[in-house]
Amino acid sequence: MTPSAPTGAGSWPVSALPAAYLRPGSASFSDFLAEVDPGLLPGHGHSAGAAHLAAPHGTTIVAVTCSEGVVLAGDRRATMGNLVASREIEKVFVADSHSAVGIAGTAGLAVEMVRLFQLELEHYEKIEGVRLSLDGKANRLAAMIRGNLGAAMQGLAVVPLFAGVDPAPRVPVLRTTGERSPGRIFSYDVVGGKYEEHDYHAVGSGSLFARSALKKRFDPSADLPGAVRAAVEALYDAADDDTATGGPDLTRRIYPVVVAITAQGAVRWTDDAVGAVAQAVVTGRMTNPGG
Repeated sequence: MTPSAPTGAGSWPVSALPAAYLRPGSASFSDFLAEVDPGLLPGHGHSAGAAHLAAPHGTTIVAVTCSEGVVLAGDRRATMGNLVASREIEKVFVADSHSAVGIAGTAGLAVEMVRLFQLELEHYEKIEGVRLSLDGKANRLAAMIRGNLGAAMQGLAVVPLFAGVDPAPRVPVLRTTGERSPGRIFSYDVVGGKYEEHDYHAVGSGSLFARSALKKRFDPSADLPGAVRAAVEALYDAADDDTATGGPDLTRRIYPVVVAITAQGAVRWTDDAVGAVAQAVVTGRMTNPGG
């Protein structure tokens, strides 16, 4: 007996797809997933209780603008209560060709959200034939965080830091110093509120110490290597005062993850390149612990 084709489908291979895949709709993959299979959305189905105490959490992410763009960097530690759950978790990801996202909060949900966000940007480009503007990407990420509100209210919050360069900015970006910078930074709260930051920012449990360090070290005329050095210095200072933030581990060769975004695109620095910066920072602190 020949199985009947799905409603609205034509001949194979189209007939193998459920009808929902063939209906015109939103360019948002998240909206499509919420309609077809909401159980696959990050945070869906998580219940209250002590789950947030047993789930690994990640900190600390910093972002620094410079004359060529913006740098996003994160430490490698994940904690579970007073235990180190992982020494080499990755919390900074390239989102698309000209943007990157770093995550703090519940590690598992955060990584799922980043993967969905990467797919969201790729899906929009394929459906619409154009890329989202940097503001559009930031707004999409805010909507996804808002969709995770139920889990966040139960202690499974995800707090990202988004940064990028718009290849064709509609409005010139002015820094606090009055200079133009192609790099932009967006922060969020747990309910999806979006805020554009200027010059530098940090999120996570060590963010207070990282921002204090960047307040002293930020140089509006710095080039890309100078901004990377400032970001690693800030993470070092955060690790010095926050037990949930891991500093550069020269013994195990575990270094912060650094992504630099310029008009030419987003590039993750190699471990060797970041390791050289981390080694220079640690060597400098041997003679000047205060930095």
